[in-house]
Amino acid sequence: MKHRELENLLNALLESANFTDYSPNGLQVEGRAEIRRAITGVSASQALIDAAVKRGADALIVHHGFFWKGENPCLVGYRRQRIATLIAHDLNLFAYHLPLDAHPELGNNAQWAKAMGWRVCGRFGRQDMGFWGELPEPCRLAELAARLTETLGRPPLAIGAKDQRIQRLAWCSGGAQGYIEDVLALAAMTGIDAYLSGEISEQTPHIARENHIAYLACGHHASERFGPQALAAWLQANTELDGEFIDCPNPA
Repeated sequence: MKHRELENLLNALLESANFTDYSPNGLQVEGRAEIRRAITGVSASQALIDAAVKRGADALIVHHGFFWKGENPCLVGYRRQRIATLIAHDLNLFAYHLPLDAHPELGNNAQWAKAMGWRVCGRFGRQDMGFWGELPEPCRLAELAARLTETLGRPPLAIGAKDQRIQRLAWCSGGAQGYIEDVLALAAMTGIDAYLSGEISEQTPHIARENHIAYLACGHHASERFGPQALAAWLQANTELDGEFIDCPNPA
């Protein structure tokens, strides 16, 4: 498959044209024209780029790529080294940010729900990034935190009473703690008991406590591995490409 064919395929699959994003979605750094092996991952760190080179990849497809709005555009230091490695090895870099959070099947939020066995009931927030739904059966906050620890490989930071009853919840992967105001409005109509995201801000616990909902900060990286994993499996099953997900551990 040619690199432009892969870009067109991914753009259509992830509906990237429908999103207003903080960085360009699609082919960010052009490499060799022919692609046979594609590696997916969360962030285009030096560690992931080096791992893709070692695996003999022709394309690296990530959730967090380069060229963010407001970022220093100068290619110096670690930014220069990352791009130098890509160019030296003729490795294509593709990035899909919000499209890989929001996709109804392959996205981080959809796959998070699938991994946890949650029933999706609807969407919320800007560009419908957030999901909400129900647990298979009600549980206590401590039990939900334990299940998340098992699935994510790390314990969440849970705000709320351990014995708080959880039946309905909202979630949005990554740095979406600011959506808690949207969740409060949604909770008034749906009875949501908890909101889960990747990160937490200083004001988040106050808002959660004062509005009697639980909040769980599950890790930005941990909550955004699901989409890249699903995309690698989809490419492996639906194209002639060899697709593989590589996880570079990140405690944040």
